[in-house]
Amino acid sequence: MQKNLFVVAALVTAAIASSFAAADEISGKYMEARTCQVYTGPCFANAEVNLTGKDALMAWNIEDGKHAGVNLAGLSVVMVVAASDTFGFEGVNDPKSMKSAILVDDKATGEQKEALVAFAKEHAGKAGKNVVRVDSAPISMSLDTGSLTGKLHAGKSVKLVTRKAKKGDCICMNEIEYYPPLTQVTNFAAGVATEGEFTGKGLGTTWSVPQSRSAYMGTFTFE
Repeated sequence: MQKNLFVVAALVTAAIASSFAAADEISGKYMEARTCQVYTGPCFANAEVNLTGKDALMAWNIEDGKHAGVNLAGLSVVMVVAASDTFGFEGVNDPKSMKSAILVDDKATGEQKEALVAFAKEHAGKAGKNVVRVDSAPISMSLDTGSLTGKLHAGKSVKLVTRKAKKGDCICMNEIEYYPPLTQVTNFAAGVATEGEFTGKGLGTTWSVPQSRSAYMGTFTFE
């Protein structure tokens, strides 16, 4: 009897642990843009090293799930980063120093805003270590994973309109996804930023990258 009780207790514990793990799974769409080309040939990319590509934005639209027990379904968060060096093959681990600003969805409650900031910091890696500004703003983000077209507006300071890279975007006929995405994504594809800009405060810089092969679009799932 005692042995059976231990078995039942173990099964209950496992079930509870499983339910907590499932409860904190979070998934959605991801968009990214930089001030350098990510879908390009090596000769073009090498010409930009330490001249451009020191600025970037990362945006997550959470379709379902929780972070730290807080439901974030339907909300978005954007992190804009300014660095000392080009984000290259090691992504956010390349620059010696960087600082970032976060825009959280103005539809979020106070608790949700805190969870969105924590989510962005955690999944931005080193880029989330020095957040100098957090603002609340209306965020509209959509990504069609079929056609690979996306739109992002965060307040008046962030705009990104993307499409999939295609053969007509090639210049040297040796274009590849040269630099990897800045954060973990489940599926992704390089794209063109037909519009891309940051005009906000806090980072000491603004930028614009229209018609640039500088974007990534993808999906994410975290547990």
